[in-house]
Parts: sequence; structure tokens; C-alpha cells
Amino acid sequence: MVNGQIILNKFGNIVDKEWKKTETLRSNIKLDEYVIMPNHLHGIIQIKRNEGDCRGAMRRTPTTEQYGKLVSNSIPTIIRSFKAAVTKQINEIKQSPGERFWQKNYWEHVIRNEQDLHRICNYIINNPLKWPSDKYFI
Repeated sequence: MVNGQIILNKFGNIVDKEWKKTETLRSNIKLDEYVIMPNHLHGIIQIKRNEGDCRGAMRRTPTTEQYGKLVSNSIPTIIRSFKAAVTKQINEIKQSPGERFWQKNYWEHVIRNEQDLHRICNYIINNPLKWPSDKYFI
């Protein structure tokens, strides 16, 4: 972090490359605003649906899965795959197989309207300015 701007190191570049790859690997995913912080990532994932796939109240984004059963293109599966790819590459560089890189879980929020999207985009854009007051500031 320099003057409120993120300067990615080699690990940050891996995170950036793999985050962008999420959209390339999945045709129904569109990435929106994101920022890679020194100790975390904020990002918006849009899951696009085909119009014929569902109707009315049945239009739901896959966000849950049963333990041990992957649900293709669900948020848990997308995040798990992203974290695994990043961890593998970083552990290869560090020569530290099996070492944890990410916290165990993640926080998600369903964006339901344009106002919410605008608020969250602003939060993500301005997050680097808050880094000096973060409890993990180095």
C-alpha cells in the first residue's frame, strides 16, 4: 500500500490473475468491482442466467451446497476453487505445501438492487483509503 493505492506484490498478482480467471473459466460469471487488499479481497460476482432456465420466484442464484457435494457455479464452489488455485501457486513459490493462505470462510451478501450495488462498489473502491485504520495494518 502506497499513498492509499494498492501496489501488488507477486502474491497479489497471483490473486489478481486467478480472480480474473474466474470469469474466463465460467461463461455465466461476470466480475464487477474488486480490490485486493494486503490481507483480504473484496469483489462482486454477478451470476448470469439464461432466460429459459427459471421463472418467477424460482429464479435463485446457487449459493448453498450440501457438505461434500459441489454445486457447479455456486458461490461456495467458485470461492473454493479460486482460493485453492491461489494457495497452490503461492505454496509452490514459498515451497510450503499444505500451508493455509486464506481464512477458513468468507462473507457474502446478495445485492438486490442498483442502490445496494452502488453502495458496495463505493465501499470497495474506497477500501484502500481505510487500510491505515485496519486492525491488521502493518
